[in-house]
Amino acid sequence: MVAEREIGAGIVGFGLGGRVFHAPFLSAVPGLKLVSIMTRQVEEASQAYPRVRISRALDELLADESIELIVISTPNETHFELASLALHAGKHVVIDKPFASTSAEARQLIELAQSQGVHVIPFHNRRWDGDFLTLRKVLAEGALGRVVTIESHFDRFRPTPRENTWKEADDPSHGMLFDLGPHLVDQMLSLYGMPEAITASVRADRDHTEVEDAFDITLHYPGSNGKGLLAHCRSSYLACINGPRFLVHGTNGSFLKYGLDPQEPALVAGGRVPPLGSDEVWLEEKESDWGKLAIAPVPSDSTLLVEKTVRTEPGDYRLFYANVRDAILGKASPAVTAEDGYRVTRLLELARESSLRRCTVKVEA
Repeated sequence: MVAEREIGAGIVGFGLGGRVFHAPFLSAVPGLKLVSIMTRQVEEASQAYPRVRISRALDELLADESIELIVISTPNETHFELASLALHAGKHVVIDKPFASTSAEARQLIELAQSQGVHVIPFHNRRWDGDFLTLRKVLAEGALGRVVTIESHFDRFRPTPRENTWKEADDPSHGMLFDLGPHLVDQMLSLYGMPEAITASVRADRDHTEVEDAFDITLHYPGSNGKGLLAHCRSSYLACINGPRFLVHGTNGSFLKYGLDPQEPALVAGGRVPPLGSDEVWLEEKESDWGKLAIAPVPSDSTLLVEKTVRTEPGDYRLFYANVRDAILGKASPAVTAEDGYRVTRLLELARESSLRRCTVKVEA
């Protein structure tokens, strides 16, 4: 067993990802220490973290022996190059989604990490969303019977592209598919593994856009008793009225959940993340956003339904970084593996292929 120690971390990039999703949660996990932030937003980063060194060059972080972990939170197309440099320097690496722009790049990162004896971990933090944790619990309890369909929506309303942002620039790694797609696909993979086939529509729905701004992805699973399961992952920039976050139908009933996990808006609004393990409650969803479960106790009588409200499990992104800490210390395996990053990237590629060919594409093992 590797001895306990404090693990120094450096963040590359201080946009929304570094500022909201990484720095606050790294800082709240005992055993991790935020040592340096590489960014051009020097004043903003210095004000937020006055005791953290602000760097302008990656070389400074890579040369710092007190930094064991590098977190990549930069434009998508830079992930592979920056992660490769960090891995070559013998650092453990967390990569914000997407893990890589192509599955070939993802495979190279995995092999490089293995050769260096370090971890490279995709930041699939939304496995720790409260809504998803609640869905996982509902499914594990088995009240729905045999699940036949799951719909997962993550929508936004942005009919006019934002100006002066890399996210709206023409690049295969930009757009909705590689922005929100990794979250939705990874959640389904964590539940059911790789599907046997995929059917997708990946498109640009807005009047003026340089990126894919909508997708509908269906993952085909064999299910049980010869009956299949369909997992639908959907996202659009033209959702002025949001649909349900999750809608699940099974042979005994249905589960319905509206609303997104409240951690991101809380941080954007200036909320503080308390230390993990303290008595302070980080965040719980308001009761009005809890999901609904409807069950037919007697399947032969569809008019007899039992309905109840399902309390949302507390979401907690601190647990992602607590697992990263434990993986580096040799106390646990990564909850999100590099292979997970590869599989998600490969499925996004196949979704694009399915859309272009307008057909269902088999997923090879």
